[in-house]
Amino acid sequence: MKPLALTNLPTPKEERWKYTNLPRAMPADLQPVEAQNIVIHKTRGEICEEPVDILWTGLRNGIHTSTLKVTLEEGASLILIERCTGEGAYWMNAAAEFDLKDNARFVHIRIQEDSSEAVNTTMAEISLGRDAHYDSFTLNLGGKLTRHEIHAVLNGPGSEIHLNGLNLLKGKQHGDTTILIEHKAPHCQSNQFYRSILDDEARGVFQGKVYVHQQAQKTDGYQLSNALLLSPKAEMDTKPELEIYADDVKCSHGATTGQLDDDPLFYLRSRGLTEKEARLLLIQAFVDEVVDKIVDEDLKATVAAKSSDWLKSVL
Repeated sequence: MKPLALTNLPTPKEERWKYTNLPRAMPADLQPVEAQNIVIHKTRGEICEEPVDILWTGLRNGIHTSTLKVTLEEGASLILIERCTGEGAYWMNAAAEFDLKDNARFVHIRIQEDSSEAVNTTMAEISLGRDAHYDSFTLNLGGKLTRHEIHAVLNGPGSEIHLNGLNLLKGKQHGDTTILIEHKAPHCQSNQFYRSILDDEARGVFQGKVYVHQQAQKTDGYQLSNALLLSPKAEMDTKPELEIYADDVKCSHGATTGQLDDDPLFYLRSRGLTEKEARLLLIQAFVDEVVDKIVDEDLKATVAAKSSDWLKSVL
């Protein structure tokens, strides 16, 4: 998957961009910045002892085009942390390609904290071989408009992919997560679990699709999107999809959007908590359920701290 081109930006007229108008959000007077290309190749059986940490930094009025290619040979493992940050208005335009051979293990954490004027578009292609395992978590905090698009293909029997994420949006931020997972081999598993908290006039988008090919018997596909609206002007657009051509599968999808339940809020206040304390406790529990999906304890603590600071800033 290549980065998008400024001369031919997608619009909502395209089905997979129906909720996200990229041309309208693009900063003015952008100037190209030298492209960044990173290649990571782990040889057969190579085990990653320490996480690889990548920082993408946006400069004011810059177009930042980057490509990231990761290849894990048979039995190799990697822990990768990506961080996005910057100042002013810019466009962070990235493409990633992850190729996991048989029995490879990949833990991938993305922490997106771009400036409030920035646009961030990230397109990722993921290929998994036999018994390969990809486990990711995305924390989306910053940016004027962000879109994280994933196309994953499970090519080998026994492969697994787990996509988890947390979107914390306020003001007029727009955060879009669009996923297509193709099951092309039998006995594979995919999980999508995303939660969003939206304040002010923020807008969240979750489009998640599981496509099960005819030969992909014994597929296990799970998909869930939960959104919590803290403001009557906030909006969440959700489009879960299943397209199944095999006859022996276990697939499910679900989506919820709403406000805090009054009953537990009343219960906590009756036990002496203030309304602010009660709301914070309930929302923190909502966040913790998805943050607990992070397998690395140090990374989990980092994400938990950032999400807690954000909650305290809006409540």
